[in-house]
Amino acid sequence: MDEQQKETFKVKSNQLFNKVKELLHEGNVRRVIIKNHKGKKYLEIPVTVGIVGIILLPFWAIFVAFIAALASDFVVETVNIEEKE
Repeated sequence: MDEQQKETFKVKSNQLFNKVKELLHEGNVRRVIIKNHKGKKYLEIPVTVGIVGIILLPFWAIFVAFIAALASDFVVETVNIEEKE
């Protein structure tokens, strides 16, 4: 049975791109959600393993950089799925 776990990280706009990149490279993240400090969702990235994720990664990188220009404080939320034994 799979169980979802959420983690949140508060980052400044100049750290946003690097934090998202770091989370995507960890490999255990199923979804990355970028919100402003008030909770408004800007972007939700479903992380799919395989060629589709690799193809869309440059698009997401450009979009994350664009979002970083909109505000100064962000909350990055990740949804992880851990298997129970």
